[in-house]
Amino acid sequence: MQMKPQQLKIELGEKEAEGIYANMVMIAHSATEIIIDFARIMPGAPKTKVQARIIMTPAHAKLMQKTLEDNLKKFEKQFGKIKIPGGPGGLHGEKIGFKTSENGDEKSD
Repeated sequence: MQMKPQQLKIELGEKEAEGIYANMVMIAHSATEIIIDFARIMPGAPKTKVQARIIMTPAHAKLMQKTLEDNLKKFEKQFGKIKIPGGPGGLHGEKIGFKTSENGDEKSD
């Protein structure tokens, strides 16, 4: 006898439903975890603060990557190609918004 997969009900609280705006992502990893920090950079501000941290297994990060790629393809099919300001390096050619360290440890400025 084959069991039916159980439908998972996901609850979204009021605070979480508001969402968190982030325009900077920092990613670090260890042998067993991927750590993703989301921050918000304000023009002219000398520093920023992490708004949210997500920690997941490498396997879940890989699944998230595939899901994100699929959704970006659907988005571009509906709304057109996403243009990154300043070309591949980011805004004004600077590499902002994405940082990783060489050894996988967290990096902070």
